[in-house]
Amino acid sequence: MSEGLPIKKFLPRTLFGRSLMILVTPVLLIQIITSFVFFDRHWSKMTTRLAFAVSGELSVITATIKNGDTIRDIENIIAYSGRYLDLDVRFIPDGRLPDKQESSVVQVWESVVAQKLSAELATQISEPFVIHANFADKMIEVFIQLEDGLVRVSLPQRRLFSSSGYVFLLWMIGASLLLLVVAVVFMRNQVRPIRKLAVAADRFGRGRAAPFFKPEGAKEVRQAGHAFLEMRRRIERQVSQRTEMLAGVSHDLRTPLTRMKLQVEMMEEGLDKADMQQDIADMERMIHGYLDFVRGDGDEEFEAVSLAEFFERLVAKMKHQGVKTDLMVAGGLSLVVRPLAFERAISNLLTNAGKYADHIWVSARKDGEKLQIVIEDNGPGVAEDQYEAVFKPFMRVDSSRNAETGGVGLGLPIAMDIIHAHGGKIWLEASEYGGLKVMVRMPL
Repeated sequence: MSEGLPIKKFLPRTLFGRSLMILVTPVLLIQIITSFVFFDRHWSKMTTRLAFAVSGELSVITATIKNGDTIRDIENIIAYSGRYLDLDVRFIPDGRLPDKQESSVVQVWESVVAQKLSAELATQISEPFVIHANFADKMIEVFIQLEDGLVRVSLPQRRLFSSSGYVFLLWMIGASLLLLVVAVVFMRNQVRPIRKLAVAADRFGRGRAAPFFKPEGAKEVRQAGHAFLEMRRRIERQVSQRTEMLAGVSHDLRTPLTRMKLQVEMMEEGLDKADMQQDIADMERMIHGYLDFVRGDGDEEFEAVSLAEFFERLVAKMKHQGVKTDLMVAGGLSLVVRPLAFERAISNLLTNAGKYADHIWVSARKDGEKLQIVIEDNGPGVAEDQYEAVFKPFMRVDSSRNAETGGVGLGLPIAMDIIHAHGGKIWLEASEYGGLKVMVRMPL
């Protein structure tokens, strides 16, 4: 197994998803790199500088209180700190350091701020200290232990924290969301005509009436749409011309055959008369076979068919012809098909099996989003290297099941064309009963 397969497993399967991924992935990578550079270079350095400035102020305040000769000196530095430095300084005689703050209550960014302040304080003061971050009140408290008491300094977080980090993060998220919305709207508009083209092509390929389709979108998509419409017009024109031609050919052929039948009927009884009647009957049968093959489905409308009733009717015909037929069809299954055309296809398969076998097994069941039909028999079968050849028009395989039927080799090709026109598949396998197994898969 190649190394690329695990990656492909997680890739979007739709054009819309892959196009969106192509647009969004580079933007996300750029934003991740930009965020890393911003926080590593700008925000981290800015926070370090602010922590250095505050640590210097706390160092001066601590030294002044520690070396102050009178209570008046301590009161002056406290008042000065509150008025000019935005610091709430308290001196608690005989106070002791509180316990360290639990790290679980410290948020990520504020934890970085507290760590930087702690690192800077450690380089500027020698006394023990503890930092508490009260994020609910947007305050940071610093406790510094002196010999004769405790200094408690409260300062707002803004003294240590640059709000540009939040602004940058909000701007980045907002820009990403805006880009995502624009990309989704743009890609939906680009993918919509492709989806319409795919639906129209799929329905036309199944022989169904394709919905109205107007080419739109990018230049290449419009070109593909116009090419599809032109192809559809050519195919429909060709089918129409062929149908009209065959109608004329059918009329032209039936007229002399009818005249020949009347002439033969007027002949006296004899061996030649019986042979001529048989030849005329064979000619009529071959002409009907040719016309059935080239006529296709015509303009028959699609209808929902109950599979249980459908197969029971066909199996009853086979039993009436003396062929033992076992049927197993799951209940409640239905299929949207052209009823007469689909019946002709399955009937051809059953008739072909009944010519060479005395026992047929028929089953139909749901397999995911498909209907699987299996027709098996206990006849002589077909060589594996001839599985594809038997579906060719007028093909009669020597020393095979077709050798003594007197057919024209169109039963299986007609069935295959009808099944393909419904969006299905047909293939042959060896049956466990010794004969041939015909596999048919139809979209539900």
